[in-house]
Amino acid sequence: MNEIAKLDDLDRQILHTLMGDAKVPYAEMGKRFSVSPATVHVRVEKMKAAGIITGTEVLVNTKALGYDVCCFIGINLYAARDYHSAIEKLQQLDEVVEAYYTTGAYNIFVKLMCRSIEELQYVLIDKLQAIDEVQSTETLISLQNPIKRNVAP
Repeated sequence: MNEIAKLDDLDRQILHTLMGDAKVPYAEMGKRFSVSPATVHVRVEKMKAAGIITGTEVLVNTKALGYDVCCFIGINLYAARDYHSAIEKLQQLDEVVEAYYTTGAYNIFVKLMCRSIEELQYVLIDKLQAIDEVQSTETLISLQNPIKRNVAP
């Protein structure tokens, strides 16, 4: 069973700050929270060791790179045992940016990014639906992403 990490108010403040901007210097956080930069460093290292902080990432403006179509695709497999091989094949599709194993109407739910509707059509027909394990799909095109955030620490 996974153990849930215990965070105090300082840990939460540090985590919240880093989630907003991972480049904030420890010295700045120290001043903001009335602790030494070394204290911030120790707290961050403890959160890394506990698996709470697992890395940093660069956020990319997908529109600026020409990706105008975001969609979600519900995938039904022929059999549950097809999951692992289907995931391996989905992993090979650059357009698939996220995948989830789900309960409910679909076995797998993926987020897909394409440059155009024409590219989406090509990916659906010639790539995704060509995967032997895929029985059927349902595509939901995203019109906008009005809420995008992490969980509260």
